[in-house]
Amino acid sequence: MIATPRTFLVPALLSLSLVVVGCDKKSPSPYDQVQKATKGQSAVSKEAVNGSQFNRYFPKSANGFSVVAAQEKKGFAEHKVNKGGKNVAMLSISDTISTPASASKYKQSTSKIAGFPAVDQGQNGTGVLVGDRFQVKAQSRDPSFTKQDRVTWIQKFNLNGLSQLK
Repeated sequence: MIATPRTFLVPALLSLSLVVVGCDKKSPSPYDQVQKATKGQSAVSKEAVNGSQFNRYFPKSANGFSVVAAQEKKGFAEHKVNKGGKNVAMLSISDTISTPASASKYKQSTSKIAGFPAVDQGQNGTGVLVGDRFQVKAQSRDPSFTKQDRVTWIQKFNLNGLSQLK
């Protein structure tokens, strides 16, 4: 059988039309509805405290540990705890006004650190809720930084001063 232009043209046009029709219909993304519902909204409440205001409540470097500011934004500040050039822990303060669920987990707490409700957050995190609003956390980044170390470092924060912040 001799191939004619028609034998090539028909399958090519048929394939092209399937591609065009398939591309023409855009199926909705599962994120489209969320995008529409949250357009113009901020993930951080306007009432959230600026992260720079938290810095004065963090513990200072001492006893071979170096405390270094790592991140700061509206409603959040985080500092690294380093020892011997190695990051052993992260300390943070966050304003739960933007994330009420973060504060609600402390309501059932039977544990306290420095008089504030405390919870363990996984195997490597410990937190307290200060003034019913500010979550102060210590997270181990190295196995040498134990739960007791996290509790000790949380106690080094100026928690009473932070509880006065509005």
